Amino acid sequence: MSMSKAFEKRLLAVLPGIVECFGTPCRVFDEQGMIDTGEDLKLNFQDPLFGFQEFFAVKAWPNYPAIGRIMHQVLGFGFDCSSPSELMSMRWAGVPASHLMLTSNNTSDELLRLALAEGGCILNLDDITMIDRVSKFPELICFRYNPGKRRSGGEFIGNPVEAKYGVRYDQIVEAYKRAIDRGARLFGLHTMIISNELNYRYMVETVRMLLEVMEMVSDKLNIQFEFFNIGGGIGIPYRPKDKPFNIAGLAREAKKLLYQFQQKHNYTPQLFMECGRLMSGPHGVNIARVINRMSKYREYVGVDTCTMAANPRPAIYETAYHHITVFNPEGKAKKGEEEAVDVVGSLCENNDKFARQRLLPKVEIGDIIVQHDTGAHSPGMCSNYNGWLRIQELLLRPDGSVELIRRPETVKDLFATLSFEPKVLQLSK
Repeated sequence: MSMSKAFEKRLLAVLPGIVECFGTPCRVFDEQGMIDTGEDLKLNFQDPLFGFQEFFAVKAWPNYPAIGRIMHQVLGFGFDCSSPSELMSMRWAGVPASHLMLTSNNTSDELLRLALAEGGCILNLDDITMIDRVSKFPELICFRYNPGKRRSGGEFIGNPVEAKYGVRYDQIVEAYKRAIDRGARLFGLHTMIISNELNYRYMVETVRMLLEVMEMVSDKLNIQFEFFNIGGGIGIPYRPKDKPFNIAGLAREAKKLLYQFQQKHNYTPQLFMECGRLMSGPHGVNIARVINRMSKYREYVGVDTCTMAANPRPAIYETAYHHITVFNPEGKAKKGEEEAVDVVGSLCENNDKFARQRLLPKVEIGDIIVQHDTGAHSPGMCSNYNGWLRIQELLLRPDGSVELIRRPETVKDLFATLSFEPKVLQLSK
């Protein structure tokens, strides 16, 4: 979808200045938009019945100082981490253990030790075999649940039966029993089986599913749950005809289910989420300059970056779509008769396309391309394939100022890991 009218107004006021001061390519984030989305999320789940807490998925936008300030200091959110660097970075940002959840998979012993260090975190185990590998078992433990054939998945995560994530249905009671034997006294339940879902009823069924699993485990082991985490998975309307996810509808239906659970069990576990795409996706845009017009068997518009360095989603996922607006060098939106073009970068790969056969106003060299909804996953998935350098990140502040929050990479950065003290294994003769 197009960026919000409010974001568009704020961006257009500074677009010429951004291009002149910082140059292209760059990714711009709208701080006010993220704050507004976060406040709206909290408002919808403000009923005490929920005990709501959001854990922003760090992988969606791994700019640690920026998300630490906006998501935690301003909005009070926690963070869902999936790797050592994500967990360490949020600790460095001053986020307390109670607001950190580690949800990894194929987890190493080193990461399990790191999870317990420096005050710990909420440990969300992905596999039943991990229980015996935790050196000092925490009092609070959570398990990621995989329902298998009981639910369907989606393109990005896949069919639950084929997914590498989570404890199986037939293992879930045993997992908590083993955790109790290791000393656990407080319990959580987590799942993440869908991504970029726009039908709120799917997430309602996820709430229902987890409540039923908690009820089953409680009946067999006589325990209560502190929280359940329905994961992220809430999508954003990338395409112009997509409808936004109905957050209010999810809150309304989830409240009914929680109330029924409360009436039956005389308590309610807290409801957690880990929305990444929802929180940052619509509030980021990529800005690039047109450097070539090429006519082959199709018409091509070449920009001054490439997919892997700026936004890999269209290259990795064939169905990925990002809306595009074209501006002239003075920052005025171009209109008029449209033509079908492929918008491409400079990788020596034919899938290096930001858009395929997209209808755009006549694009000329020097024009500015603004690619919408690039605030989630696009930043974290970038790489240096072909030796291209990852782009800079800017933050549009509520007062209209623009702050550099990640400088552009340099060739020196690219070669930094090639500069080290030689280490050679000598083979005995």
